[in-house]
Amino acid sequence: MDHSPQVGDRLTDKSAPPDDAMIRDWLGPAAFEHWAALRDWIDASYPGVFAADWIYGGKKHGWSLRYKKSRAFCTFLPEYRAFSAVVVLGAAEREKVEARRDELSSRLMALYDQTETYHDGKWLKMRISSAEERRDVTELLALKRPRRAIA
Repeated sequence: MDHSPQVGDRLTDKSAPPDDAMIRDWLGPAAFEHWAALRDWIDASYPGVFAADWIYGGKKHGWSLRYKKSRAFCTFLPEYRAFSAVVVLGAAEREKVEARRDELSSRLMALYDQTETYHDGKWLKMRISSAEERRDVTELLALKRPRRAIA
């Protein structure tokens, strides 16, 4: 990087995908706690379902960790001293959100309402810096793909 990193800057060195130590250093302890907790929640809630893979989005977007089976589930964006997740909601998922509007947080619904709808859905980018914001993401993900009961 040509300058000192600023909050929200992305990892743009394309020589190799980042490892956990690099992510921890880049995010900082507070954001990494949310990164690890959300990653653990996905692994526990959807065992063996998703293959997380690092994708490089070029110099502007840098590295991101995508959870995908046949379709994208969510994408983690490691940002300098911050962590965001992107959840894309297609038409069926938006109907589920609308049906549960009164049950979801006002913060999440405000973001949902202000996010533009494109032909392939709403791309919600959510900064996660609290347990409440992390819960908003897990609620959206559970609407997107219901968890299966584990025997």
